[in-house]
Amino acid sequence: MDERWVRADASPWRLRLLAVGVALLVTAPLLAPGYVLLRDMVAVPRLSLGPAALGLGSGLPRAVPEDAVVALLTTVVPGQLVQKAALFAAVALAVLGAARLVPPDDEGRRGMAGAAAGLVYGWSPWVAERLLMGHWSLLLGYAALPWVARSALLLRAGAPGGLARLVLACALAALTPSGTLLAAGVALVLVGRRRLGPVLAVLLALAGPWVVAGLLHPGGTASASAGVAAFAARSENWAGSLVAVLGTGGIWNAGAVPASRASVLAPLVTVLLVALAGWGWAASGALRAPGPVRRLVGLAAVGLVLACAGTVPGLRDVLESVVTAVPGGGLLRDGQKWAAWPALALALGAGLGVRALHPVPAGRALAAVALLLPLVAVPDLVWGVGGRLQPVAVPADWAQARALLEAGDDPGDVLVLPFAAIRSFDWNDDRPQLDPAPRWLPRTAVVDDTLVVGGTAVEGEDTRAAQVGALAGDPAALAAAGVGWVLVEHGTPGPSVPAAVSRLPRVLHGPALDLYRVPGAVAAPAPGTARAVAVVAAHLLAGVVVGAAGLSFAVRGPMVPFRRRRPRGKRSPA
Repeated sequence: MDERWVRADASPWRLRLLAVGVALLVTAPLLAPGYVLLRDMVAVPRLSLGPAALGLGSGLPRAVPEDAVVALLTTVVPGQLVQKAALFAAVALAVLGAARLVPPDDEGRRGMAGAAAGLVYGWSPWVAERLLMGHWSLLLGYAALPWVARSALLLRAGAPGGLARLVLACALAALTPSGTLLAAGVALVLVGRRRLGPVLAVLLALAGPWVVAGLLHPGGTASASAGVAAFAARSENWAGSLVAVLGTGGIWNAGAVPASRASVLAPLVTVLLVALAGWGWAASGALRAPGPVRRLVGLAAVGLVLACAGTVPGLRDVLESVVTAVPGGGLLRDGQKWAAWPALALALGAGLGVRALHPVPAGRALAAVALLLPLVAVPDLVWGVGGRLQPVAVPADWAQARALLEAGDDPGDVLVLPFAAIRSFDWNDDRPQLDPAPRWLPRTAVVDDTLVVGGTAVEGEDTRAAQVGALAGDPAALAAAGVGWVLVEHGTPGPSVPAAVSRLPRVLHGPALDLYRVPGAVAAPAPGTARAVAVVAAHLLAGVVVGAAGLSFAVRGPMVPFRRRRPRGKRSPA
């Protein structure tokens, strides 16, 4: 492997300042006091480390180990600070990581090439659309990919501490199952055959919390086939879904797409970026021989197929079979997320392309123009995606409900009504969001997990939630099912609340919430001992692996790998 790929930057601060500047431009309004609550992004002051956070709830472990990590962090740091730090870090790390992945020039600098790669990767439709979907943890996984790539190359080159760096980079991605798989793809294609064993062991340990929780889930891990079409990549303009994915966009939810992606010029910018990347791949000569570029381009091709599979007849049928029959196959149904692999190859190619432009006539001017392409591709990423991400103050009723449930001795879970998956509160400017109760409340909250996408209902996987929801009008049946409380949320659409609920003893009455107690409730069903032991052990193993890597990194100190050697016969100036 060419040593340049793991060489340190002779002047790293310009790219660091670029990363911080881009992160501020994107997240500045999010840094104001309050919580950003949009779609899947639900931050709360403190998340309790209950069964659901560990993957022991009745729903599939989709937020494992993310919720457990947040629960630990919010015991010492307010939840809104955790959220703001995560969003800022996601953008900054994406820009800086992609910039550092570009090998330095003969002077040891990445310069405009690094800046181009960082902007293509960090200022992209993928980032904008996942921000609007509220996928903050998946964004951290996306931001980790270039760091995973560089760490894998360092390990392949035999650099001291390379495995520890790779573990820490993968750990950031492993907050979610999807992030784990994205990081695994990058690590495995770059690390080389000699290191595959240790890397596979590390990846399995990091994936253990959600793999074990999923395999031991009593309801199985199959997903509804309707989700393949509902969550398939979609066209954003006249050019179709393939071009949208090539430009790192194409998310399934039209409401999570920046307005600029509908522009007639957006596909043309995508073509220019792909052409620039292709020029960079070819000019570097890396496609003619095995190496990082060729491997990442090959991985990008796999990602492109996975991203578009739900839109192609034949491939869609195969995907539906996998989703419904293979344990964990539902991870494949949100196809557009796999555009993260093409995004990494596109960014690297764009950086190499900008460098290749320098020798041609007016090359520096063309390179400067190329730096603007990512900004033109999605200009409304600035200022919280055009102001669509704004922190809000949460009504005091929520804190009161949490305190009452913490102090209450009555057993049972909390049924949350209206029984619908998506909320749209008037105090949050009617933005669509997931119900905050499962994360906010100190007891298990039973909420509907059926999603309606484009008029199509995608059946949820939480069978207990469906059973309990059907009993909402029968307090005696709720008590027998282990439901001791009913929380009614106001100011959000959804099915009507059964009249029988209003006749229950009310312990909290506020403008945002009513909390009722269900008399005679029994304790909610608890996870089996064997299941609980296995899941907790998987979490502990992952924690030990990450802790050992962190300790190794701290003892060695930040590694400065392979600085450019000074030619023999030359001395440094006295």
